[in-house]
Amino acid sequence: MAMVEGVDARGMRHCETTALGVLLRHEGLDLSEPMLFGLGSGLSFIYWDGKGMGFPFLGGRVKPFELTRNLTAVLGLELLVRETTSPRKAWQNVAEPIDGGRPVGLQLDSYHLDYFSTKAHFGGHIVAMYGYDEHDAHLVDTAPQGGAVSTGLAGLARARAERGPMTARHRSFTVTVPGGLPSPETRIVPAIKTCADTFLNPPIANLGHRGVEKAARQVPKWLRRSGNPEEDLPRAAALMERAGTGGALFRNLYRDFLAECVQSIDSGHLRTGHRLYAEAAAGWTRVAALVEAAGESGDAERLVEAGSVLHELARIERDAMRALSEV
Repeated sequence: MAMVEGVDARGMRHCETTALGVLLRHEGLDLSEPMLFGLGSGLSFIYWDGKGMGFPFLGGRVKPFELTRNLTAVLGLELLVRETTSPRKAWQNVAEPIDGGRPVGLQLDSYHLDYFSTKAHFGGHIVAMYGYDEHDAHLVDTAPQGGAVSTGLAGLARARAERGPMTARHRSFTVTVPGGLPSPETRIVPAIKTCADTFLNPPIANLGHRGVEKAARQVPKWLRRSGNPEEDLPRAAALMERAGTGGALFRNLYRDFLAECVQSIDSGHLRTGHRLYAEAAAGWTRVAALVEAAGESGDAERLVEAGSVLHELARIERDAMRALSEV
């Protein structure tokens, strides 16, 4: 049995920021979840549909693990990432830091975790691990999943070995905070500008503000697109509002990040961005409610209304990011 001493096993709203919070607090750096998300330039948007997909996917963040890479880069932290095709080596990569007194981040498929409430494959899930015994691994997951939780070692091995969309090869990672860490406040503006530039200049039409416009055109067709709308649409709404997004497809987290920034940076552009993201967050919650209602009632007019709100959200978020790019 091995257990890291002094771990603050606090579950937050989103899996990647939860794991980062555990690792960084153990290193003496305690940042709020919105600050972790914002410094990691975590906000994004993707509308994805294709052959073989049962239903379109809406994402509101950067791809899994990109937030971790962004955050550690902008703060000048040491990120050590290990990947392997060997289950034996993968276990060594986790056990060694824990035996040495350090928690470890893991990317895995949540389907195989004993405690996980939704049995669906998601290979981009991230947790922090801080201990193990002969039967179980001790993890920190989001607050909705239970915060400090345990799962069987066999299931953990399957979760780490799973292949498919968004999976990684037994990825594990540790973060070290150097002695001369720059003040997080001094890194806010670069992180905001990076996020804004990416959102305003997407390489393809499925991403950023162009992706929101695409969603506005496609969502009104969702009753026809789905073979099982009474399940597909409420599930899509739950992913937008409740499934680890912090609500409103991560817009709540970015709104709260900007609110923190306004306390330390005097900028009209920043205040404009915050005001507009507060508006956008409320709009995304409205879209989720309309999509859920359409699935339950079969009323296509709810989706037409959702499309109208999405057109407005594309404009609001574009204006917000343009303001933030000028901070």
